[in-house]
Amino acid sequence: MRVEPSGEGRYATRPESFPTNRGGLCRKGWTAGELLSSPERLTTPLLRRRNGAAPQPVDWEEALDYIAERLTAIQHSHGADAAAVFGAGGLTNEKSYLLGKFARLALGTSQIDYNGRFCMASAAGAGIRAFGVDRGLPFPVTDLGEAEVVVLAGANPAETMPPLMGHLTAARLIVIDPRRSATAEQALQRGGMHLAPRPGTDLALALALWHAARVEGLLDADYIAQRTTGFEQAWRHAAAWWPERAERLTGVPAADIRAAARLLARANGAYVLTGRGCEQHAKGTDTVSAWINLALALGLPGRRGSGYGCITGQGNGQGGREHGQKADQLPGYRRIDNPEARAHVAGVWGVDPDILPGPGRSAFELLDALGSEDGPRAMLVFGSNPAVSAPDAERIRARLASLDLLVVADFVMSETAAMADVVLPVTQWAEESGTMTNLEGRVLRRRQAVPVPEGIRSDLEILNALAQRLGWDDKDFPTDPDEVLTELGAASVGGPADYSGITAQRLDDGEALHWPCLEDGTVTPRLFLDGFAHPDGRARFVPVGYREADELTDADYPLTATTGRLLSHYQSGAQTRRIAELADSDPDVYVEVHPDTAQRHGLADGDWARVISRRGVTSARVRHSPTARLDTVFLPFHYGGDQSANLLTNPALDPASRMPEFKVSAVRLEPNAPVEEGKQK
Repeated sequence: MRVEPSGEGRYATRPESFPTNRGGLCRKGWTAGELLSSPERLTTPLLRRRNGAAPQPVDWEEALDYIAERLTAIQHSHGADAAAVFGAGGLTNEKSYLLGKFARLALGTSQIDYNGRFCMASAAGAGIRAFGVDRGLPFPVTDLGEAEVVVLAGANPAETMPPLMGHLTAARLIVIDPRRSATAEQALQRGGMHLAPRPGTDLALALALWHAARVEGLLDADYIAQRTTGFEQAWRHAAAWWPERAERLTGVPAADIRAAARLLARANGAYVLTGRGCEQHAKGTDTVSAWINLALALGLPGRRGSGYGCITGQGNGQGGREHGQKADQLPGYRRIDNPEARAHVAGVWGVDPDILPGPGRSAFELLDALGSEDGPRAMLVFGSNPAVSAPDAERIRARLASLDLLVVADFVMSETAAMADVVLPVTQWAEESGTMTNLEGRVLRRRQAVPVPEGIRSDLEILNALAQRLGWDDKDFPTDPDEVLTELGAASVGGPADYSGITAQRLDDGEALHWPCLEDGTVTPRLFLDGFAHPDGRARFVPVGYREADELTDADYPLTATTGRLLSHYQSGAQTRRIAELADSDPDVYVEVHPDTAQRHGLADGDWARVISRRGVTSARVRHSPTARLDTVFLPFHYGGDQSANLLTNPALDPASRMPEFKVSAVRLEPNAPVEEGKQK
């Protein structure tokens, strides 16, 4: 994508030809330039000197001095872990890396995690268990064009990632989604299938598909014997899920389960792709493992023209989880509790490994501990809006409000920034350089396209300035993205995500650099062709059994609410709700409900309703959908205030990934008084 002036200080975005998007942009990409000149842009630091007072403009030196002094005082009184850092999957690789280094060295805290824990953590954990490494797509996205059949389990790319659909035009799609999404509609129009399980039951559906394929003799026995281990132990769970039993639980007809299994297994080139719909559960890691087991049983991963992959969502969803802003991680996708990893990274940083803290709390656990007796008393937030994006949002807002110091670096006044003691205005994507890693593990060069407005600094400059105030040398926290990339490469040498061969020059020369990219120049566009990343080279079947969602419906909460994205908006909506075209398209949250269900609750199409869970209440406009399940309602999660879908969601956590259960909440509907049109910006 390129950025060009469009007159009167405004900018427009235009697509560039590139293998991943093939010259296409989604609606959000076409309108992204509008935010660069938004009148709501933050242009000066803001400081709130006491609770309840309005934040006042201050200069940078005063703001940074205040932050450093408060951090020092809080840590002196309560210990190093009294300070916390919360990052984002939209940060560049360089920012992600330096943020993790800043937390562990300048602050000496273990309390760092990021919003990617709410998105891709379950697929990452399942991928590591099965294959020994996590890369969203272990093959170039262009390979999908060779497929005859593609399963999209819990993914709606027609709305969330439209350019990806261009790679799926040759395939028959099998869409697994409780909703008749735009992707499901396209699948049906093109002769594919839509299987609509009850929310939270797709693990059982994956086991049933495996069962159906084995009974009909469709498994790849040679592949299983030669390239995998653990088949029989895992099969014991699938053996209990014949299609008729799965139909009673999921609502998907047994005949459709068998038909889908045949279609997938007999295809000349097939892929199984999972998304957030599989992951955002208290059993999300096991659910993704069930889909991987199905793919392994059919012999798909590690072959040209077939495979398994996770569709990564955020702007740098892959790179953001590789370089140290996760609670348990060091750069290069190394574990922070591994002595060899600690020694290597400490050597690059020039410190004793013993000073590096150990693993900290995961994202929700970190947010939920804020202000508690043994939790952080201060938090620095970069690129995230947890007041909207976290589950049980009212509870998290209360935790944020209890802090002694909340610092937010952002370029608009998000809901989290509005709560902060200090707000730091930072550069936007077009005003800075750096690298991003896309869903296929390809590292991309992002070049500065427009001047930085006066008074605004980059995240790297902020980290540098704070680190110096905390006693570190200027050179320990570089502000030049290319210099940070070089250091990141050194820190990642030998790790699962090895970037040591990735340089600014190679990227500028247009090379396609997929990690692992070694110092000798070797790149890896396709993983697993010669073996998987476990020591024996074999993939692992992981035994996973079905269990119900953490929260079930009852007489008081008879419906299941599930959440997701819209074509017009992105993540917490802090940016897209400030772009006129997108805000006008979908100005308010809605609750999608079957007309018969709505009628039973006295709700006409277009009415305002109260959606009530055991945790909170959301105001939403009713939208009738004849294709909706009678027992399920859907809400998009891009809105703040009392229109936040995450006021309803359940913070029950996956025991492995620590992913909250966003996709299943027991709710009821009630009529509501009308609210002001478009009240959510």
